[in-house]
Amino acid sequence: MAEYHFLPRQELHRLLDRLIMAGFHCIGPQVGDGAIIYDVLDDVAALPRGVRDSQAPGSYRLAAGGDERCFAWANGPQALKPLTFAPREGLWRAEQGKGYTPEPLHDTPTAIIGVRACDLAALHIHDLHFRSNDPYYAARRERLFLVAVNCSHPAATCFCASTGDGPEAQFGYDLVLDELDDGYIVRSGTPVGGHILRELYLEPASAEQVGMAEQQNAAAAAQQTRTLPGRNLRATLFANLEHARWDNVAARCLSCGNCTSVCPTCFCHSERDEPALDGRSSVHYRQWDSCFTEGHSYIHGVVIRAETKFRYRQWLTHKLGSWHDQYGRSGCVGCGRCISWCPAAIDITEEAAAICTV
Repeated sequence: MAEYHFLPRQELHRLLDRLIMAGFHCIGPQVGDGAIIYDVLDDVAALPRGVRDSQAPGSYRLAAGGDERCFAWANGPQALKPLTFAPREGLWRAEQGKGYTPEPLHDTPTAIIGVRACDLAALHIHDLHFRSNDPYYAARRERLFLVAVNCSHPAATCFCASTGDGPEAQFGYDLVLDELDDGYIVRSGTPVGGHILRELYLEPASAEQVGMAEQQNAAAAAQQTRTLPGRNLRATLFANLEHARWDNVAARCLSCGNCTSVCPTCFCHSERDEPALDGRSSVHYRQWDSCFTEGHSYIHGVVIRAETKFRYRQWLTHKLGSWHDQYGRSGCVGCGRCISWCPAAIDITEEAAAICTV
């Protein structure tokens, strides 16, 4: 069992400094454009100290929390996906007279601070999909050092407790923190994380501090009110492909793709070749796509899912249903981002319950 150590709040910079000294490019949560975003972190002063998020269907707002906590918020729109599965990247280059050459891999050692349990679960799904057959994803993934922070303040849109993916991180981290009012309980999850932890020379956490963290995690789970009607909805969803609710949600859905952009597990993409102006070379790019776009279902002159009804149905039945065939679990980790960032305020838990309750 991992040992519990305590890092006083005013000493948090020691963790960041040690990671930088170890050669990691550090990334952490910060306030940007009215949201919590991940950006380069070289000073703990940039962390969102005293910031809270308020989320609801179609709504995301930040406000002052009135304390010194740096991680007392649920999540922002990004998750880990942009840092491992790039939104747009060149895969190979073709040059006249030289043939094809792969674009260089990006493998800078990177430490990400503030990772949530739901996003670790999403990363595991992406590992199953990408890691063994995508050298670009694998190069980034192999050099990641992940510092998780257990979620103490879930948003009203969160439902990770019902999917089994949070709010407490169970796996996939190098270090995990529980934030208390006066500091952080720290545990290691890997040998590399243990090495960094030992170099911080921390005192053991007290039984009282550990108890406070456990109570905080239990309270965060109990606070969540949203839930899916089950963890494996495959049979029910595919038995209700003609349910009237598909027309109902289609009348509200804008097919904008916001939900798939912020979803930490969606991985649809398109590929295209972009020639140079002189016509002597081209680069083959991969970029994020969405099952809500018209081109996603374009096959040999025909758009298979021309209506929003069928696009939403494809997304929901794949996410909550046929992912079980591919990965042995649902593709939803309960982060609630698709609810908050949907301009039409569509709630995946509400839609799933309506379709699966007969």
